[in-house]
Amino acid sequence: MFRILMFLIIILISSKERLMGQENSIYIKAGLLYDSKENKLLKNKLIHVQGTKIISVGGFESLPKNSQVIDLTQYTVLPGLIDAHTHVLFSQDADEDFSEHSIKSLTMESDALRVLRGAKRAKSYLDQGITSIKDLGNSGLYLDVALRNAINEGTIEGPRIFASGPILAANGGQIYGVLPKHQNIIDSEYRIITSPEDAKNAVREHVNQNVDLIKICADNLPNKTFLTLDEMKAVVQTAHSYNLKVTAHCVTNQSAWNAIEAGVDGIEHGFNLADSTLTKMAEKRIYLVPTENSKDYMNTYVKLSGYEETGWIDNYLKIMKDRLNRAIDKGVPVVAGSDNYTDIKVSRGESSTDMFRYYFQAGMKPFDILQSSTYISAFYLNKENEIGYIQPQANADIIAVKGDIINDFISTMEKVEFIMKDGNIYENKTD
Repeated sequence: MFRILMFLIIILISSKERLMGQENSIYIKAGLLYDSKENKLLKNKLIHVQGTKIISVGGFESLPKNSQVIDLTQYTVLPGLIDAHTHVLFSQDADEDFSEHSIKSLTMESDALRVLRGAKRAKSYLDQGITSIKDLGNSGLYLDVALRNAINEGTIEGPRIFASGPILAANGGQIYGVLPKHQNIIDSEYRIITSPEDAKNAVREHVNQNVDLIKICADNLPNKTFLTLDEMKAVVQTAHSYNLKVTAHCVTNQSAWNAIEAGVDGIEHGFNLADSTLTKMAEKRIYLVPTENSKDYMNTYVKLSGYEETGWIDNYLKIMKDRLNRAIDKGVPVVAGSDNYTDIKVSRGESSTDMFRYYFQAGMKPFDILQSSTYISAFYLNKENEIGYIQPQANADIIAVKGDIINDFISTMEKVEFIMKDGNIYENKTD
């Protein structure tokens, strides 16, 4: 019996070794390779991918004979892109009110239907070469975590999701007008914080659900409520003790200032940031995710929403451009994020890529836009050794675009011809 058992163990070990040896080994010849850490293009680089990982990056001369080769010598090869502000489990029409739609969704859309719809939206990001997303709430009670897990285990296809779970917010969350007797509606979408001690417990609840980061609403506009400084400090201290980063939704300058004082790692939106606030962010290396849209997107949105007045668009974009450029001039780390949850009659992934157009129209340089959606984004997720940078031992998230990425940035970024995530090829129009 012992001999039979040993024989079976040997067979299992040898079978495992053979399977490991059979991991798909691919060599990618990149005519141009974007080095997202150094923010520059490299010529004629060979990327060796085995299984889910990048093994090496070298010159063409290192290509072994009889290798499986993907020829991307006529393309610019980039790390898989990252959208650092998404809401894949939420969608509303342009002519709908956020609060009214939220109440309708929370009372008439089942969790199962919501996740299925979210799965379709998530896949559309991958179809655009966005291989990772930071999903920030408006996702029920940890439905984002469930969707992340389904993608990670291979049940469905989609981008890598970094999930925050329910947003931590003051009374009312972001949904206005709900009567106290219907508080359960709010509680099914937000984790309402009532004290510093409760804030600590909320973080622990999220930790037990295996979230990837914590998101707070420093302010709750259009509601008048907001988290106190002590509550935010309690969130940050507890989250950091579990090695989780905290990012803060901030509309007003005061809420952003308070969040910075509390020690958050990032500011989402920050529409009204004063110079003094931006200076403090730069000093503390707190990132900003500017979530604006291009003029093209805004015109489409206004048309679909039924607004007759459009004169405000240019002035709004001018103010947002000024805020973005002031942040860049002061050295605030900028992380690319779309926050596009409104249905403008294209896929969510297509809508997301409008962030590149906005940043470009606002004056950011092409390489800086790329770095904000690759290496810098990965760095502030503590994942710079895994995603956002084509380097040995990183996940094999690799895309390729056709065109002149320096002189024709927008149209080139719209021509994603090759998409690989974790070593799996999802698109290859280069054959």
